[in-house]
Amino acid sequence: MSLLFANWQYLTNSPFSPVLRAGFCLEVSICPTRLNFFEIYFGSKQAGESHTNIRIIFVLIFEFDYIRVLNYNGYAEKIIMSYFEITGGRKLNGEIEVKGAKNAALKAVAAAVLSREKWTITNLPQIEDINRILEMVEDLGAKVKRSEKKVEIEAKNIKKSRLSDKLAGKLRASIILAGPVLARTGKVSMSYPGGCVIGKRPIDLFLAGFQKMGAKVKWQNDHFSLSVKKLKGAKIFFPKITVTGTEAMMITAVLAEGETVLSNAAMEPEIPALAEFLNKCGARISGAGTPTIKIKGVKKIGGGQMKLISDRIETGTFAILGALCGGKVKIKNCNPDHIRALLVNLEKAGAIFEETKNELIVWGAKKINSVNVMTHEYPGFATDLQPPFTLLMTQAKGTSQIHDPIFDGRLMFTDILNSMGANISINDPHRATVHGPTKLRGRKIASPDLRAGITLLLAGLIAKGKTIIENIYQIDRGYERIEERLQKLGAEIKRVSA
Repeated sequence: MSLLFANWQYLTNSPFSPVLRAGFCLEVSICPTRLNFFEIYFGSKQAGESHTNIRIIFVLIFEFDYIRVLNYNGYAEKIIMSYFEITGGRKLNGEIEVKGAKNAALKAVAAAVLSREKWTITNLPQIEDINRILEMVEDLGAKVKRSEKKVEIEAKNIKKSRLSDKLAGKLRASIILAGPVLARTGKVSMSYPGGCVIGKRPIDLFLAGFQKMGAKVKWQNDHFSLSVKKLKGAKIFFPKITVTGTEAMMITAVLAEGETVLSNAAMEPEIPALAEFLNKCGARISGAGTPTIKIKGVKKIGGGQMKLISDRIETGTFAILGALCGGKVKIKNCNPDHIRALLVNLEKAGAIFEETKNELIVWGAKKINSVNVMTHEYPGFATDLQPPFTLLMTQAKGTSQIHDPIFDGRLMFTDILNSMGANISINDPHRATVHGPTKLRGRKIASPDLRAGITLLLAGLIAKGKTIIENIYQIDRGYERIEERLQKLGAEIKRVSA
């Protein structure tokens, strides 16, 4: 029995209505043995593609005890529903420490597969995305020893070349493992990566790069496989700047024969940080952090210890939090230079802050001014900081224009803010107009993706009354024990297990 039509009106009036309007194919079916959970999966197929790109949202119908998510490889799992309960309106004061960079950690764990020797990674964030990639590396045969804020990885024996379908379906960054496994074993296969549901994020740039280095690509249903006798250096031009694509090709080229030149490369600070450590382990990388990176292949990579840089997106999120809810919020263990584009716009918005080399103090803005922003690759305004900045603009006097050309669907979350009382108009998939100021009201909502999720959490902190946020796995993917850290600032927030 299908609920696709029976509950269509409910679904299109829910906070996930923009997901449905964005063109996703939705199937919802009743499990014959229990009527209060569903099997849900999303699929979107681009014209001309022989495979299906699957995106998974864990929570769609809020009233049920749990749901079963069936991914496109046939794996089903029971998801216990935990949620955040927030009472808004409290001023926040105190200190909050930024954790190690999620995106740096993911790539460092993947790069460890290049070496047969032990890598130690410190300042490691305790988040779900890191849990998933460590599980994937362990599944490949690497020895993983983890303690608080640190992990030791020894990939002496890689026993398989097939990445776990179940884990790859949960993690967009799983594609970063393809290159190291290919370099070590001469072959790799995996299903389409999972992760955030924020529009088309194709992997064609990755596959084209692997092909340039001599790999053969073969599609089989919703899986692809790569094989190569020996990776060769190549000249690779990225038609569109891609952070993960740049990192993937840089990592893969380390063990390729000859020189690889990456042009129009991304310049995010996580890239030179990883290159610097790889060089200490024997790699020969130059130009990381510029648009042109050169990698001269080596025969092997040694071991070592790497301390991750601080998470610039978390830094920016907390800076916006301070402007919205302060008080006086001191952000520790951060690098303000990594969020310079945000700070320039926060200053325009009327936020007051003071910075040192590793700290940032933000005072609550007495009056918030409207500001127009356009996201751009680093060192521009980060797309991951657009959702919380859009929230900030709902409290600004006047009209703000938000332009985010990097990902399709990045503005879907604005419908949820509107359900809380915001006044945001979607002009097209990449542009929104924010009319402010508006008073937000607490309500029951769910997180559609990581960055939208933290934005909704901030919205709950400034809303009148109680806010319930479900599908908080998405928030846990990138923010370590966020409720405990916010409680120390005076926020009234708690995690509740259903």
